[in-house]
Amino acid sequence: MLAMFAHMDALNQELGAAGELVEARGLGGPSMVKTVRATDDGRAKVTDGPAEPGRILAGYWVVDVKDEDRALEIAARASACPGPGGKPGNDPVEVHAVPEGPPEVPEG
Repeated sequence: MLAMFAHMDALNQELGAAGELVEARGLGGPSMVKTVRATDDGRAKVTDGPAEPGRILAGYWVVDVKDEDRALEIAARASACPGPGGKPGNDPVEVHAVPEGPPEVPEG
């Protein structure tokens, strides 16, 4: 765990020093997750745990980078976070664009 925290802290420090880090947050573990789906009458149906068993979103970064290549480079660094035994976890990291404005809606 210490290697994981050190890796993430170093990445956060690097992104902050480069002026690329907008926000970063770790999220609560599986026992703190609630999944919500609307019922047919619009009420909330709440279940404990993630939507996909065995999958958990551990945290996120919002970065402001010059291009997609830099975002993918950062994602690869995050993916290489040490796991058990200190070896790179190589866990999947999703990269999502954050549009500057509302989406364009085609006419018609």
